[in-house]
Amino acid sequence: MTEPHRDNPGVLVFPPGLVAGTLGVGLVLQWLYPWRLPIGVIARIALSGSILAPALVLGLWGERAMHGAGTNVNPSQPSTTIVTSGPFRFSRNPLYLFLIGLYLGVAVAVATVWPFLLVVPMLLVLHVGVVRREERYLDAKFGEPYRAYKASVRRWL
Repeated sequence: MTEPHRDNPGVLVFPPGLVAGTLGVGLVLQWLYPWRLPIGVIARIALSGSILAPALVLGLWGERAMHGAGTNVNPSQPSTTIVTSGPFRFSRNPLYLFLIGLYLGVAVAVATVWPFLLVVPMLLVLHVGVVRREERYLDAKFGEPYRAYKASVRRWL
């Protein structure tokens, strides 16, 4: 028997869950094997704030653009249109940039090395298990309009 057609990209993992889970593993490793970043409190607050503030703005702006376009934010639900407004004019993945900024900002705030060691595997899972699957889905669903958008807007920055 064949699998019924799913109108979603079939991502391997829910992106916020990937980020939260990876950060959680880093914090558990910090608890088990403490390894602090050599950064003072003032520098830590300033650096984490300078990462978190623009990430939050980007995340809210991206979510607003998706809702305004009438499509779903959750990648397990169908996309109804290609969003090209708001931050999607500059990046095809502003919500994932928000999640990465959130992850890095929190990692700096808690001043532990472990999340920084886990960031590369997390980004690989995000890229291969989420972004690439979404791109294949959008290409199959929207065809040439998506390919034109993809050709004119960078994947990340």
